Amino acid sequence: MLVLNQNVTRETYPPELARILNVEAAEESRAWLRQWDQLRQGETPLWSLRSAAKRLGVAEVAVKDESVRSTLGSFKALGAPIALIRLVRRLWPAENLRAADLFRGQHHALLQDLTVISATDGNHGRALAAAARSLGCRCVIVLHAHVSAEREQAIAAYGARIIRISGNYDESVNKAARLAAKNKWFVVSDTSYDGYEDIPRDVMQGYGTIVAEVIEQTTGGRADPAFTHVFLQGGVGGLAAGLASYFWEYHGEHCPRFVVVEPEQADCLMQSAIRNAASKATGTVDSVMAGLACGEASPLAWKILQPRIDAFQTIQDSDAVNAMQWLASGCDGDVPIVAGESGAAGLAGLVALLKDKKSAEMIGLNSDARILLINTEGATAPSVYADLTGVSAAQVLKRQADYLSYPVA
Repeated sequence: MLVLNQNVTRETYPPELARILNVEAAEESRAWLRQWDQLRQGETPLWSLRSAAKRLGVAEVAVKDESVRSTLGSFKALGAPIALIRLVRRLWPAENLRAADLFRGQHHALLQDLTVISATDGNHGRALAAAARSLGCRCVIVLHAHVSAEREQAIAAYGARIIRISGNYDESVNKAARLAAKNKWFVVSDTSYDGYEDIPRDVMQGYGTIVAEVIEQTTGGRADPAFTHVFLQGGVGGLAAGLASYFWEYHGEHCPRFVVVEPEQADCLMQSAIRNAASKATGTVDSVMAGLACGEASPLAWKILQPRIDAFQTIQDSDAVNAMQWLASGCDGDVPIVAGESGAAGLAGLVALLKDKKSAEMIGLNSDARILLINTEGATAPSVYADLTGVSAAQVLKRQADYLSYPVA
């Protein structure tokens, strides 16, 4: 299903939004992230899927591959550590703490009694746990009933204390907030709520690194965008807001069109567009796309999304699984890519949209379209990935290595 945003604007980036997210703060965050040894040095790949573009009848399909950003396996490695660094600097303003020193654990004695907490579907909690271990503070992660044991173990491996609840993601968010208030802990969440915006803003700001790299890898810093359309995963809206805001400020009125993709049973952003306010999903929320199984839009993210996203799209779980398999196979000679359930959602949305000629025309998808997709995660739950694709992540990476050794002309 596709819903056009009736409130979208093509004006230059408004000053009131620049006070929330801006390129300058994103670049500062990017500089800090270069100091963290949990991230790979250099930019992540921007793969060109020429065969996919030909099959789909568009000019270009490119995939920014965040699965290899770090051993954490997802784009969340850019958000949680920045939010934690900024929180610590706010708590101890007189100390003039440097990000590089914090990431190296040089202020462990200062931070050893600090406890941070967050709810998660998996990736954000893993990134926060890793960042907390680097800095030397304590970390508590609240997991809801549908987070797999495999993802729990990956988080616990970084020393986090795990608390399980029987409810869904939104209930785990509420549980984390209650525990923080009771124990004087600090919530480091990627979703905002009434009275809680600073940290979600910082999380979103970290995601700007992705766009900065895309611009460097394509236009070389020119004002004209390399892509006509960008497909962004939904969830609570943080990734979409973080990326769209950077593109919007950088390219102004010429920025690409944006389509936000989310599971049909976790349609909180589409419902927000329909109701003209940050809203809740209408479905069960449960989805194979675990990272997008969110029931309520982030009000802070919605401030960015409401005026800038061109369309909101829902997809079925089977669409995501098919896209995972497509990327894993290196279909028709393209590079094989390890994309997790949520990571493949952008391609799933594109494929589904192009099957509906009327909807494609509504959003301007035609033979001249140049499309950017974001692979937000790799095989963060390896057994789930293998079950859904029929191959292991290691096998796909072997295919990728072979492809790169013998590139197709």
